[in-house]
Amino acid sequence: MQTGSMTIDAGDGRRFAAYASMPAQPNGHAAIILQEIFGVTRTIRELADRYAAEGYLALAPDLYWRIEPGVELSHSKADIERAFQYLERFDEEAGLADIGRTAAHIRALEGFRGGVAVVGLCLGGKLAFRCAARLEIDAAAVFYGVGVEDHLDEAAALRCPIVLHYGDQDRYASPDAQAKIESALRPRPGAAFYRYPGAGHGFYTRGEPEAAALAHGRTTAFLHSALRAGNR
Repeated sequence: MQTGSMTIDAGDGRRFAAYASMPAQPNGHAAIILQEIFGVTRTIRELADRYAAEGYLALAPDLYWRIEPGVELSHSKADIERAFQYLERFDEEAGLADIGRTAAHIRALEGFRGGVAVVGLCLGGKLAFRCAARLEIDAAAVFYGVGVEDHLDEAAALRCPIVLHYGDQDRYASPDAQAKIESALRPRPGAAFYRYPGAGHGFYTRGEPEAAALAHGRTTAFLHSALRAGNR
């Protein structure tokens, strides 16, 4: 595995960075890892490395670059407050465009013929859901996406298979919000919703190791099936 940075054309004369983790044994596909509200942190980079270890070309674009490039916050009280300030300033439409540009960059790489998935956590989870309805991607995995319930009008427009994971103790995604999401997705072919008893927000990368392992196993199986079916 090799790691580094790729520069993505933003389409307006500017460019932004994406952490890149390149697999030693490529499976031919790519995974775009979408950040939490804390930026492209060590946690996000390690997650990209985990998917690269499984064969994916993994890119984690800096979605805060229009506000401040290279933001990386901790879970301290002060940084959590800062993270919510960045979230308030975040232009979601511009972020979706940046993800689309990242996918286009991957598809333009020499020799790339595979599928492109998005894997999003928290803020990135909501963006992954919206990507599945609006962008040319081949699969979407949503981990505790906050605010998905506010975009359920896009459920009818889903263009690719999608899997969603939520803990039933998530304080940022209420039981009512989860129920609405699950109900909206139930009639959609290619959509799966999983709820994890006792798991809270962020369980995939911190805490609840058994739930995290189960969610990861389900996601890798989902991606294997979805990207194989959509292999170009």
